[in-house]
Amino acid sequence: MAAVTLAATGCTAQAVGAGAPTAPPATAGTPSPATDGPEPSGTPSSQPSSQPSPSGSPAASASPGKKALMAEGTENEQVRELQARLRQGGHFHRSPTSFYGSMTAKAVSSFQREQSLPVTGTVDEATWRSLVGATRTPTADELRPPTTNELDAPDARCMTGRVLCISKESRTLAWMIDGKVVSAMDVRFGSVNTPTREGIFKVDRKERTWKSTLYHSDMPYSMFFSRGQAVHYSSDFAARGYNGGSHGCVNVRDKEKLAALFDQVKVGDKVVVHW
Repeated sequence: MAAVTLAATGCTAQAVGAGAPTAPPATAGTPSPATDGPEPSGTPSSQPSSQPSPSGSPAASASPGKKALMAEGTENEQVRELQARLRQGGHFHRSPTSFYGSMTAKAVSSFQREQSLPVTGTVDEATWRSLVGATRTPTADELRPPTTNELDAPDARCMTGRVLCISKESRTLAWMIDGKVVSAMDVRFGSVNTPTREGIFKVDRKERTWKSTLYHSDMPYSMFFSRGQAVHYSSDFAARGYNGGSHGCVNVRDKEKLAALFDQVKVGDKVVVHW
């Protein structure tokens, strides 16, 4: 694909109201995706400390006069640990991520209510200490499960060579080499009005940082494969889950895992998008 064509293309998120995503609901027995994002990467990094270590500037205070350690919009490894601990207690019902979205806020509120703490949906020192005391240190598998959605059987066209095998049925991307799954992640597709194309393609361009010239949104770790459609990280997918859709691109919500994949994939590698 010519560079001029790419410069005039690109995709970003749009609300479900603009046309529901083309992917079907998760199959029975598959956890329902929620609205927080990112997941695993190949080799887990060191486990986060269970001591409070705020990063960034959370959007809201935990309660009057108390500083918030984490709140909606925070994205770091302590959030991943927070979610894993909340999941142990039955408050968070999807794979841990590093992004603090609305589902995490609801889970925190649920824990605070259970512990008779001020219900704020944000994490202050008192909430964090209570959660650490009520749970154990998450294991590496608890911090980084492979995917929220269960992988389906690979398409026959994915069984040879180096392939980004992307299933609209299971809403997953499997990075496969010679028929073996190396890594996997949840993905989201275009809406009815701007569907993600199906078929066999190849990665024809990679951009670590990219901004859509059509929709003016950031598309980190873009791997273009079909006339401007690309696999890329989506902060909207990270925040809202399947309550939105793209303008045709394959959205990934696990930024860390996609970054690792981006470094492995080469221009020319095969892309298969299938049901």
